[in-house]
Amino acid sequence: MKIISIIVPVYNEEKTVEKIIEELKNVELPVKKEIIVIDDNSSDNSFSILNKIKGIILLRHGRNVGKGAAIKTGLNVANGDIIMVQDADLEYDPNDIFNLIAPIIEKKCQVVYGSRFFKNENNNWKIPSHYIGNKLLSFITNLLYGGQITDMETCYKILSREVIEKIKKLGLNAEGFEFEPEITAKILKLGYKIIELPISFSPRGFDEGKKINWKDGVKAIYYLIYYRFFN
Repeated sequence: MKIISIIVPVYNEEKTVEKIIEELKNVELPVKKEIIVIDDNSSDNSFSILNKIKGIILLRHGRNVGKGAAIKTGLNVANGDIIMVQDADLEYDPNDIFNLIAPIIEKKCQVVYGSRFFKNENNNWKIPSHYIGNKLLSFITNLLYGGQITDMETCYKILSREVIEKIKKLGLNAEGFEFEPEITAKILKLGYKIIELPISFSPRGFDEGKKINWKDGVKAIYYLIYYRFFN
């Protein structure tokens, strides 16, 4: 049986982390699940909560480094034939995973992205600048790399082991939110087609713990250009 490694980076998500792990455990998939949780040195009770949960692989950074660094830590221990990331908040619904992994299991493709822009009910973004920013970043990605994606910044990126191994050979440098443009750039430069499927999305605001901001958008544009022309 195939294995899916679900990497969950966590930083100060004490209000949601237990529920998202429970949802990941409960979702029924046609593959074996491996849930890898990396606490990026949370300063709240996230690690204490995680330490009581059974059935997960739990790792912790000695200092806060960033989402990209947490994902790379997870990739170093992942055993899955299929690998994906799940944010520790409740913006993304694990029930979508079944449909997202199906094309890879059926060997129709090696990369699937879950797009937040394929469902009309997802239009209620709490931070309008995030909606506009995501549209802009996807446009720039397509312009630079010849892709046809609608949601470059999506958390739900599903990759086969083959793709992950090729990307690891190229090297992953991102330590923060710039992980998203870097891995997308390298997928497209390697010649893989990204298939997009609709997902549900429940956006949260800064008052609910949203961490990404306009500065991360500027960094994303920089790294899209950098990996297109200089790396």
